[in-house]
Amino acid sequence: MILYIGIAMVAILMAGLVRPVAASPVGRGLFALQASRRQLLNMAAIIFIFTLLFAASALRINVGNDYLSYVEYMHLIDVDAYVITEPGFNALVKLVYGISGFSNYLAVFAVIAFATVALFMYTVYRDSEDFWFSFFLFMVFGYYFQSLNSIRYYLALAIAVFAIHYVLEKKWLHFLLLILLAATFQRSVLAVLPLYVLASLPWKKWMLILAGLFCTSFLFMQDFYLRVMVYLYPSYRDSEFLVGRVSVANIVRCGAVLVFSLIYYRQAIAGHARNRFYFYCNLGALVLYTCCSFIPEISRFGYFLTVTHMFFLPAIIRRIEDRRQRRFFTGVVIAAGLLFFAMFLVKAGEPGVRILPYRSFIFNDLPRIFSISS
Repeated sequence: MILYIGIAMVAILMAGLVRPVAASPVGRGLFALQASRRQLLNMAAIIFIFTLLFAASALRINVGNDYLSYVEYMHLIDVDAYVITEPGFNALVKLVYGISGFSNYLAVFAVIAFATVALFMYTVYRDSEDFWFSFFLFMVFGYYFQSLNSIRYYLALAIAVFAIHYVLEKKWLHFLLLILLAATFQRSVLAVLPLYVLASLPWKKWMLILAGLFCTSFLFMQDFYLRVMVYLYPSYRDSEFLVGRVSVANIVRCGAVLVFSLIYYRQAIAGHARNRFYFYCNLGALVLYTCCSFIPEISRFGYFLTVTHMFFLPAIIRRIEDRRQRRFFTGVVIAAGLLFFAMFLVKAGEPGVRILPYRSFIFNDLPRIFSISS
């Protein structure tokens, strides 16, 4: 736990060195020199943060609830046995193993860690209005630390967040191709095709009323929707995962963000297409967590929507006109983030997460796995 706290603190402090680069109308002389120096400082800070996060992820061994399962999947892929993982992941394993000349599962974890961290950091730098604030939320909301688990899902999540830019730019082909690529690692990301498109629509009151009426069908037609889920995900049939659960923490979080955004809707959201998209992502997540809690692992779909909080909250705060209110809500969001991070660390060693204790292959060996040792 101390290691994770240290990584978060160092990374967040370094993120404070990243500042916007002022554009120069001339592109020469003193302004260009200052911009160039600022760009170099930004790049140095980002490279340092990336190296820190990537190293912690790439050097781990048997960290994460499904780490050993993934090692076994890789072994089965290598011997051309049947696995439930998607073709993109399978192809990556074959490629890395082929280049390495042996069952180099550590390299597969490292490659996925590299891509996941790089995509998240690049997207935060490109799309956030306040890099430090968004990066702070990225760390304390656990997106980085959760990526030590469910590696296929978090790679797909990183690609989905990266693809939001193309939704807002109306570059639908770019968006579609990126999501199809992500689906070759984790097919649940296909859910963002309708979800992100819906969030990008210019919703009217009558549209919201109709959508609300439709959402009530989830409360009265649970058996029908569960049959659809089993059809789309046959592995859920007769499994222990075919049981949903109400996520109180996510409902409270999405509800709080909704109330906060409604208070400053005129200042921060009306007239801002990007913030409107984030607003409807949060509203959609609240609907999923409240009306669709019976769907297995609904958090997989909700995360594709709530991940926008790390952009949305700083964007709202930045547009609060009253200085006192802006400072107050900055403090509230930071305090809430730290509380969320503390709650996450308390549960980080529990079954289902198990990213504690941290182990590195430098000092530890992998336990024996049946399919490999037999």
